Amino acid sequence: IKVIVAKNAGFCFGVERAISIAKESLGENGKVYTYGPIIHNPHVVNQLEKSGISVVNDLDNLKKGDTVIIRSHGITKYMYEEIESKEIKIIDATCPFVKKAYNAARELSHEGYSVVIFGDKFHPEVEGIISYIEGDYHIVSDINEALSLNCYNKIGYLAQTTQDRKLFQDIFEVLKNKCSKIKKVDTICNATFQRQNEAKDIAGKVDLMLIIGGRNSANTKRLYQICCKICEKTYFVESVEELKNIKFKKDYKVGISAGASTPNYLINEVLDYLNEVEYV
Repeated sequence: IKVIVAKNAGFCFGVERAISIAKESLGENGKVYTYGPIIHNPHVVNQLEKSGISVVNDLDNLKKGDTVIIRSHGITKYMYEEIESKEIKIIDATCPFVKKAYNAARELSHEGYSVVIFGDKFHPEVEGIISYIEGDYHIVSDINEALSLNCYNKIGYLAQTTQDRKLFQDIFEVLKNKCSKIKKVDTICNATFQRQNEAKDIAGKVDLMLIIGGRNSANTKRLYQICCKICEKTYFVESVEELKNIKFKKDYKVGISAGASTPNYLINEVLDYLNEVEYV
């Protein structure tokens, strides 16, 4: 069996930075929490829990003297202000690319644009982006939703950082016909773009494609969706245990990519399994 592993698989800069910040916080006085999971991978969150960093989902559970780490996806402007009011130490691990999207949304709304966000309206990053918009905004997740929008004088367009850049451009072409003036800010992270392109390339060369990552990870889901269109036998696996349900043939070429919040040890566990598996 031949295995092709994506060079861009695993932790991205923003996730690596957030995990490093979290580990450095262990020396803080009082209890240390992350507001929501620091990244969308249950294995990493469980490891941090064992080291003493718990997840808190309700701000009322935080007390004066505690430390809270802001997750890589960020939080809303209002949540940040509420935490500050409680005299709790804030350690901000928000990805710099996510902050760029926040700033873009704020500036577009200040300039009088109706802001259109390409993203998942239930994702914490998108919720954060919305909180910085003071005027009109709309969220679209596909071409059809963009087509259904009304026409506006000025549209400011940006995206959740982990979205598909081709679809971002396709939606832009639709929005150009919905307004007199449009301003596009490309907020898609370059690492995401490279990861998606590499996964596409590998999926076209293999018999079976494995996408490794947490099922609550938006960018991992995106990799899976992209590869499904190219390689019929594409599987989304969260851990090596799930490989036992997949039949591998001896003459298969297998491709592997992983989401931005997938640790390297999970990728290595998959590789070890493929070296030992009994082929059909």
